[in-house]
Amino acid sequence: MATAVPPAASRIAVVTGASSGIGAATARRLAEAGYRVVLTARRKDRVEALAEEITAAGHQATAYPLDVTDRAAVDEFATAFKTVGVLVNNAGGALGADPVATGDPDQWRTMYETNVLGTLHLTQALLPKLDASGDGTVVIVSSTAGHATYEGGAGYVAAKHGAHVLAETLRLEIVGRPVRVIEIAPGMVRTDEFALTRFGGDTEKAEKVYQGVPDPLTADDVADTITWAVTRPPHVNIDLLIVRPRAQASNTKVHREA
Repeated sequence: MATAVPPAASRIAVVTGASSGIGAATARRLAEAGYRVVLTARRKDRVEALAEEITAAGHQATAYPLDVTDRAAVDEFATAFKTVGVLVNNAGGALGADPVATGDPDQWRTMYETNVLGTLHLTQALLPKLDASGDGTVVIVSSTAGHATYEGGAGYVAAKHGAHVLAETLRLEIVGRPVRVIEIAPGMVRTDEFALTRFGGDTEKAEKVYQGVPDPLTADDVADTITWAVTRPPHVNIDLLIVRPRAQASNTKVHREA
């Protein structure tokens, strides 16, 4: 007879990149769904403030400052848990929008280390804990950039293709074990920091990304999608879910109003 899956209230959900945007919104949503959320990000003040906010709302949250590219720190973090129910690999981001011919190798390296190796570090460190839960879920937040290319985005596109392939391969390798692998690939999402970070703090360039676009996705839209996928019955696996705003037909075709 199969072992009963523990209720969400007794289960831990680790969310990386939880200091802002999709990560913070996902932490709130999973906490509302009853999970004990562990918030990780490099910005200690941000995750601590979010943990306080979630706790004040009557839910369970713990902050843990962490750089996902630091393998030793990730391994130490993992020792804190006997089991983990959910791992949301959300830490990542884009830097620059230069063509391949003039792209900055340091930016490419940073994007690869965060989007791909950071996901690898957390997944490797916590996979035994997810196994031990009897019903674990690995979520990899990739991007539509991981499924189609566009000019000026090769560094980010390459990194997100890496994240997509990591999810796809892991699912093949652990089939038969009690762990699901879910990939959520958002399209155009307007957050406070994504485009601003990509363009080095240039507000004008960041605003042009969303100019004229009616209702781009919000961080909460994506968090709602992640939480829905995570809370499906244990035998249901959402392999890949691409979510875009209605105004975006593809990475290169977006409706903009005058």
